[in-house]
Amino acid sequence: MIAAVTFAGLVLAAAATGAIFKPGPWYEELQKPSWTPPNWMFPVVWTCLYIMIGYAGWIIWTNTGQVTAALVFWGLQLVLNGFWSWLFFGLRRMDLALVDVVLLWAAIAGFILAAWPVSTLAALLFLPYLAWVTTAGLLNLTVIRLNPAV
Repeated sequence: MIAAVTFAGLVLAAAATGAIFKPGPWYEELQKPSWTPPNWMFPVVWTCLYIMIGYAGWIIWTNTGQVTAALVFWGLQLVLNGFWSWLFFGLRRMDLALVDVVLLWAAIAGFILAAWPVSTLAALLFLPYLAWVTTAGLLNLTVIRLNPAV
């Protein structure tokens, strides 16, 4: 029970950055590609992803009972996840946010590879996350290209 609460708390801490650093008027004024997801989709998708992220980490912990490479990647992706909103919306540094999202993508992939031998389910729970972060990275890059003066 303590482990489940710990993993949930860590995920909530990362998710809180999205609540603290919101898009706001600055983001609304940026040029965005036509394939940008609607605003309502972001909290819905992220809620589902955060549940899967927490559950996947908890699965690895309960299967191993120790810090493994998978859990190192799990923690790293959570830190990078939390930094993105601060970089993009807080500091308005789309360039640094792009670097962050590339590192985040690598950490997610690292988790999947390291978790697979321990728990296929934990690894599979990260596949939608990898897909969403791939989309977010492409969106981040495209917004930079569409707004070169920002």
